[in-house]
Amino acid sequence: MYEVKRVAVAPYSGVITPAAAEFLSGAIDSVNAPGGADLLVIALDTPGGLDSSMRVIIKAMLASKKPVAVYVSPQGARAASAGVFISMASPLVGMAPGTNIGAAHPVMLGASPFGLGDKDGKGDKKKDPMEEKVLNDASAYMKSITQKTGRNVEWAIRSVAKSDSISADEAVKTGVADFTAADIKEFLAKADGFSAGAFGRLRAANPSVEYFSQTRRQSFLATITDPNIAMILMSLGAAGLFIELYNPGLILPGVVGAVSLVMAFYSFQTLSANFAGVALILLGFVFFIAEIKVISYGLLTLAGAASMLLGGLMLFNTPSIGGLSISMHMLLSTVVGLIAVVAALAFIVMRAQLRRVVTGIESLKDKRGLAKTALSPKGKVLVEGELWDAESVSGDIPEGAEVTVTEVEGFKIRVRLAK
Repeated sequence: MYEVKRVAVAPYSGVITPAAAEFLSGAIDSVNAPGGADLLVIALDTPGGLDSSMRVIIKAMLASKKPVAVYVSPQGARAASAGVFISMASPLVGMAPGTNIGAAHPVMLGASPFGLGDKDGKGDKKKDPMEEKVLNDASAYMKSITQKTGRNVEWAIRSVAKSDSISADEAVKTGVADFTAADIKEFLAKADGFSAGAFGRLRAANPSVEYFSQTRRQSFLATITDPNIAMILMSLGAAGLFIELYNPGLILPGVVGAVSLVMAFYSFQTLSANFAGVALILLGFVFFIAEIKVISYGLLTLAGAASMLLGGLMLFNTPSIGGLSISMHMLLSTVVGLIAVVAALAFIVMRAQLRRVVTGIESLKDKRGLAKTALSPKGKVLVEGELWDAESVSGDIPEGAEVTVTEVEGFKIRVRLAK
């Protein structure tokens, strides 16, 4: 019997990214350290994530000298894609009612969102060599870890090859999960007496429970490494720089824009974003900036929007276990938002260019003045508190008469007798 007096719970909800791997592998290291808990329970709710991050977690689980259980919770949660692999690597799996597990088929992030180029002339899907390699590798990995933990190998392989997904009750019936439990208290009660693989049967009668929580750094990194958040940061950065370029000296928009862009690029680098996708997005920004400076009446804006859309679709094409993608709604909202910002700035620039000059010499046109000398036709005129050389275009004008400026030529003005 394996005595369990202390239990540590590591709750994680979200995409499996490097931040998730750092948190969960760190929790495993903590329970294996001297004075650590006897059992670690990963309370998991994930749509999937990066293959590399998933493997870091699984390596830590399999190397652990203490049992690492997985509890798919709370109710309504899921262990999809990378979450299936993590669950299958555990010697003890529980699921809350209303949860599901499955759909572990590898995907190419951001690839062929509209199904373009994936069919032959007969309408059948072509087998991409890279995707086939990734699928075979994922299937072999799933088979390996499932055999080690003694779970349902046949279903596990099917979840990879066919994206099969099942409910909590079905998971228990098919040997994918060990039991269902409404909360952590019930989970531990049902775990008492269950076999945890090489660790033997657990004796978990009223153990103390403690919880791990992510550090602020881990929470922050987990947030910004979400592809949708990264796109928002990219957009904020672009908008900030647009405003700063339009009105230099505001400082705040430029600072916010620069910081947002740095965080976005960090996120893209962490998520192994495609260089061509990033380049297309940056090219879109260049088109938007050019629209403000050149005013192409919308042509550069359309080019920028198209470039950003293509870049967003191409941004992620690295093999993954799924769960990471840019929402089409988010991508469209981002592009529309930037178009609105660019259109507003372009409108302001255009209006300023078309507006009548209100300062300087040219602003004297149509202003009224006073003839300080007789104009026959030349003389001196006082306009806006300044004395000007003037020439009459309406015949002789007597001294003291009120005049109207009709034209400005260099430092001379032409006037007529005011009506």
